[in-house]
Amino acid sequence: MPAAELRSRLMSALARPGPASSDFDLNPGTVLPEGRKLRPAAVLIAVTEAGDVILTKRSPQLQHHPGQVAFPGGKQDPGDATLADAALREAEEEVGLRCDQVEMLGALPVHETVTGFEVTPFIGLVRGRFDPVPEAGEVAEVFAVPLDFVSNPAHFAVEGRRWRGERRHYYAVPYGPYYIWGATARMLRGLADRMAA
Repeated sequence: MPAAELRSRLMSALARPGPASSDFDLNPGTVLPEGRKLRPAAVLIAVTEAGDVILTKRSPQLQHHPGQVAFPGGKQDPGDATLADAALREAEEEVGLRCDQVEMLGALPVHETVTGFEVTPFIGLVRGRFDPVPEAGEVAEVFAVPLDFVSNPAHFAVEGRRWRGERRHYYAVPYGPYYIWGATARMLRGLADRMAA
């Protein structure tokens, strides 16, 4: 698909209304504590001109979410003027994606995680060739999934597992050897719903 058409599709999706999401969407019985304080964070849903979404597989040595598939991103640091800056900085640190290669198109509604973050997913169009450089110690692998695959709601399933003594349900969108689930899959599902509308 030509880059101009890809950009137009993504901009149309961003313009559609939709609610915020959370890791608790499929678990309506969850009671969240009132007055909880969520930490701001951001991820980059980086889409290449070839129509692929850049994802990472986290190092199995990490304390939090080892081996899981994730977008480049993380918490907002004091040096980040905006959440968009945090997403771009993290993408450069984690996968070697230079910020001057990314055209930021906009953001999806925030996503609340079970770990206490309020994550803003930014969509960016990657210009030109991108040769990933995984951050040693944090990123085990950088890979790409076709946007057409993860923007099709039919490719998503609802699965579940035990967590803190209760069965918790979540979205999953497996692709080849990659098991994409949890917050990453939920944010992709939000994008898929908008692109399919």
